[in-house]
Amino acid sequence: MEGYGPQLPQIPQIPQYPPMQQDQQQAQQGGLAWVPGATTVGVVFSGGVLLAAEKRVTYGYFIMSKGGKKVFKVTDRIGVACAGLVGDMQILAKEMEAQANLFSMDTGRPISVRSAAKLMANVLFNRRYAPLITQTIVGGLDEEGPSLFVLDVLGSLIPDKYTVVGSGTEIAIGVIEEGYKETMSAGEAKELVTRAIKSAISRDAMSGDGVDFLTITKEGITEDSIKF
Repeated sequence: MEGYGPQLPQIPQIPQYPPMQQDQQQAQQGGLAWVPGATTVGVVFSGGVLLAAEKRVTYGYFIMSKGGKKVFKVTDRIGVACAGLVGDMQILAKEMEAQANLFSMDTGRPISVRSAAKLMANVLFNRRYAPLITQTIVGGLDEEGPSLFVLDVLGSLIPDKYTVVGSGTEIAIGVIEEGYKETMSAGEAKELVTRAIKSAISRDAMSGDGVDFLTITKEGITEDSIKF
């Protein structure tokens, strides 16, 4: 009641300061302005799988490297391609390579692409409380034929015939969908993937500086790259 008992002191108003420009930029990007961008592609063609990624490594709006590697050989018939933090990509690829070698020594046969992808999904899911910040494509060739799997940060496992991950996804996937055919040769697949990544680079500032390729066929794995 008014006028009854002692009056409580007035709490002073806390001044509100405008957010810093860097905080606003991070908020516009979902709070992850420091996560490197990428354009990473995986495609199944007639007789094999092609994995590819551009070479630029960024930290926010700064280009840290023009020669980053985002495509890794795991076994003689399996490879991975990633988008995200470079350190997390490298740790994940090395972990998968070691586990695949242990599997081969234990069973006396090479690990299948499906098993390798499931293994990676388990690793990512077990790290869900301290996640590896990377989107991953696993591709390869085994008794079932060529196959491709895409995984998110938490290990969701999705089989597909073609996929794109990273900051250039929206541009590159349109080019892939327009020109993709399961009956493509390795050369046609490489031409399509190159065109898709170049399209993404033309509009995505976090992608650029060339492309690394990993071609997996029954003859084995071939690695090459182009600069532009």
